[in-house]
Amino acid sequence: MKILYGVQGTGNGHTTRARVMAKAFEQHDVEVDYLFSGREASDYFDMEAFGNYQTRTGLTFVTQAGKVNGWQTVKQAKVKQFFKDIKEFDLSEYDFVFNDFEPISAWAAKKQKVPVIGMSHQAAFLSPKVPVIGSNILTRTMIRKFAPADFYLGVHWQPFASNIIPPFISQDHHASTPITIKNKVLVYLPFESLGKVVELLKGFPHFEFYCYHPDAQEESLAHIHLRKPSRSGFLTDLCSSSGVIANAGFELSSEALCFGKKLLLKPLEGQFEQSSNAYMLSNIGLAKVMQFLDPDALEDWLLIPNREQVNFPSDPHPLIEWLKQKQWHDMGHLSAQLWQGVKL
Repeated sequence: MKILYGVQGTGNGHTTRARVMAKAFEQHDVEVDYLFSGREASDYFDMEAFGNYQTRTGLTFVTQAGKVNGWQTVKQAKVKQFFKDIKEFDLSEYDFVFNDFEPISAWAAKKQKVPVIGMSHQAAFLSPKVPVIGSNILTRTMIRKFAPADFYLGVHWQPFASNIIPPFISQDHHASTPITIKNKVLVYLPFESLGKVVELLKGFPHFEFYCYHPDAQEESLAHIHLRKPSRSGFLTDLCSSSGVIANAGFELSSEALCFGKKLLLKPLEGQFEQSSNAYMLSNIGLAKVMQFLDPDALEDWLLIPNREQVNFPSDPHPLIEWLKQKQWHDMGHLSAQLWQGVKL
């Protein structure tokens, strides 16, 4: 069996999920090729798990000062290249496409009549039971049109529907870094200005902030420790921190919940998924939310104690077996199996 795994490269959450899947795929009698799109090829890092992976330009959004810039997103979209990549991508050697909101492999498969199983957090919003900030109808239409699939598996924090599964969170790094440092805080706000993030953190010298940012150089400014993107370094600091300040991406929020870290979220303005994530976690008491880089919100949050860990599964083997059996209409049994023991 040979699978093409298409992964959305915007942000790091989809790639983080794919790393867990890649490690599990290696233990099965399947051959998997990986396609990433949504950022420049040179901007991917720590990609050893994916072997001889491919990249394409794809589609993504442009951000500015913590907001999605709609005009620049449209202006910078390489539409001709996008359609060219779809037309030229040959899927004849693959049994099916496994897709995490990656549009080129999804549309190429649709045109070549190759089955597509879409597994993404975005797919969860296709259920009317999932809380969404913004227009449900427009949101669902966009999701279906962006990366179409024959079968959709949503990934979310609660089993809103029978086709929704929990996130898979690797526990390997956490097991080797069991000590939590009370005054250590991980900061990951890549869509915000680095200068403004540093300015926000300056007023709290009794805490050590480890700030990962695409514009950062390796340096320490008193209690603010700037770090370049690094998956291994990021995980070490995540596991030993007491809390996480981040945009409201799904995967990092899931890791923080799984490791028992308190969350302060600043959703990316204009991005429905992050607004919806922040809304839901705030409503069920699993995160605090600020709509701008708010020192008062940060001061209050720093005084909050840590949370208990949420025991999300770490083993995606049941999902891989389900994929191999090709009984893709039957999602309910898979969902029930994976949600066993998960308590929020």
